[in-house]
Amino acid sequence: MSIVFSVSELINTAIGIEIRGITFYDVMAKSTDNEMARSVFQNLAQMEREHIQIFQDMLGEGKKHPPEAMNEEYADYLRALVDNAVFTDDMITSEMATQADSDIKAVELGIAAEKDSILFYSQMREVIPRSALPMLDRVIAEEKWHLRQLAEIKKRLAAGNSGGQPPYQ
Repeated sequence: MSIVFSVSELINTAIGIEIRGITFYDVMAKSTDNEMARSVFQNLAQMEREHIQIFQDMLGEGKKHPPEAMNEEYADYLRALVDNAVFTDDMITSEMATQADSDIKAVELGIAAEKDSILFYSQMREVIPRSALPMLDRVIAEEKWHLRQLAEIKKRLAAGNSGGQPPYQ
């Protein structure tokens, strides 16, 4: 049996992921006393805002293509990626941000979310139009950059280095 997924549906899911990332990073930037962590969280929130614009631009491209039939197993896999992502809805995102009891815990949540995003967007490559691939590849590369930034700040926080320049600035 095949299931029909529209490219627009996948892109709208990606927009939702980015919106929840913004919410999380904005709350974390406001809740930390660590200047380095605040700077990184603010930067990540801004980059997620830029990703929303990229995905919105992709929506126009996606509407040109009819929904694509995919096998049920692959469709279930995509749904599982979305349903089990770290940021699944706005309420949970806000609760997670306020319950992160340390900057390291917040960074770890961000790392998990970035990994989820990279995995989902990488799978989107299989079904979106070729013309949209360069835009999606740019977002994937930036999400990988976010992951590296968060991993570096986690190391610095764990080592007790709370001052100085944020990583990769």
